[in-house]
Amino acid sequence: MRAATAVIDLAALRHNLTEVRRRAVGSKIVAVVKANAYGHGAGHVLSALAGADMLGVACIEEALALREAGARQPILLLEGVFESDELPLCVRLGFEIAVHELGQVRMLEQARLERPLTGWLKIDSGMGRLGFQPEAACAMWQRLAGCAAVAPGIRLMSHFATADEPGDEGTPHQLARFAAIDLPGERSFANSAGVIGWPAAHVDWVRPGIMLYGASPMAGHTGPEDGLRPVMRLDTKLIAVKEYCRGQPVGYGATWQAGSDTRIGIAAIGYGDGYPRHAPSGTPVLVEGKTAALAGRVSMDMLAIDLGAESEAQVGDPVLLWGEGLPVEVIARCAGTIAYELLCGITGRVHVEVVDTERAAEPEPISRLH
Repeated sequence: MRAATAVIDLAALRHNLTEVRRRAVGSKIVAVVKANAYGHGAGHVLSALAGADMLGVACIEEALALREAGARQPILLLEGVFESDELPLCVRLGFEIAVHELGQVRMLEQARLERPLTGWLKIDSGMGRLGFQPEAACAMWQRLAGCAAVAPGIRLMSHFATADEPGDEGTPHQLARFAAIDLPGERSFANSAGVIGWPAAHVDWVRPGIMLYGASPMAGHTGPEDGLRPVMRLDTKLIAVKEYCRGQPVGYGATWQAGSDTRIGIAAIGYGDGYPRHAPSGTPVLVEGKTAALAGRVSMDMLAIDLGAESEAQVGDPVLLWGEGLPVEVIARCAGTIAYELLCGITGRVHVEVVDTERAAEPEPISRLH
């Protein structure tokens, strides 16, 4: 069996959820599990998120999958509904909906439902993406409050654009614009960056995403630096070890040549598994816990590692691509991307093991991530 494996540690996820509660005392938590729980497998992580007050997804398809997997908490559709026939499903299955554009307001005004839905009126305080402008918020709130399809207690929400940059002036401006809206109801603003960097944004509800999975949302930080534990460990094994002479090339395009006599290991993982194709030579990996570096281009199924002339690594030795001891943010920076993309990009042929290190449970049988 091919060795490329994502190990998902539920104890780490529970730790990160506890860290959210420690930072945002008094706030309720929408645990964001969109994009298949940021690539971790939404069904795998549900038990570790039982302490969250609500789950958040992008769309109704993701919410339906969560219900099928056994989720019992309320589920918030962060982009709301796209078609009117989704509204009865939301009623039946306990979904709450964001309302961010006029067509959704009209759907609700025309709907005849068994019971009303909880709505979250989204305000564009400066992200420039979804939501009503603050000056339109009162009129939209009044329209929703007059809908038989909308339950009393409309909530207000907004989203940060630059909260990952603590010195940026945009975030205080967004906070002020949101605070100035004179409407009743519980409020939600803080994403992961808001939870870590902006205590004033915690208010009634927080909506952590990436920090639950152990990566930092803050620019230049890693998860461990912010008290988080990586939930995913991506690893594989060496399938070949070869002696290389100075000047000998490796891989497509011969973009890397050995600077001196060395040993090269070939690891069974590549961009077909979700490892970033554009990770350059020199990107770190850990082989049997020792730092080594990529050599040459990442292939679809394999990558080459400069082990060093003195290495005693052998076929079958473990290779860590990211996880505890090698933060995913480090790999993302090398590849010119972000941790979110790497975690979400793990493909269906990667095996997954779910473990709980805190409870010393036996891992679940190896399965597919998607």
